[in-house]
Amino acid sequence: MLYEFRSRATGTVVMTADVAEPLLRAMGKEPTPSGIVTVAQLPDIIARLERARAQSSVEAPAKTDHPYTQASTHPNPHPNTHPSTQASTKALTHLDPEMPEPPVSFGARAWPLLDLLKAAHAAGRDVVWGV
Repeated sequence: MLYEFRSRATGTVVMTADVAEPLLRAMGKEPTPSGIVTVAQLPDIIARLERARAQSSVEAPAKTDHPYTQASTHPNPHPNTHPSTQASTKALTHLDPEMPEPPVSFGARAWPLLDLLKAAHAAGRDVVWGV
């Protein structure tokens, strides 16, 4: 299921239910098939979502066991690199196309919706959503 967030002040933000529903809960809204955030509610909703983003970054431990976050231990992680630039590339991570992408954080997922809410607030417009 897709959620479509709209405001007359901005474009549309579309999210899948697994992304939108935690954001709606963080905003203090129930994940119903449709809803509204009125202009009067926007300052509180924006503050709630910003607090949730900040809290999620504090609670999310740094993942050092993910292959994308580990520095390469190979003596020359980039064999085609000229020796004069090897020192600057040793800190780069090894990227394997077979490995899954690292997970997207709550804060990164909240950013488009938060941007829409702030623009709607600045323009004095409500935000609605529907599925």
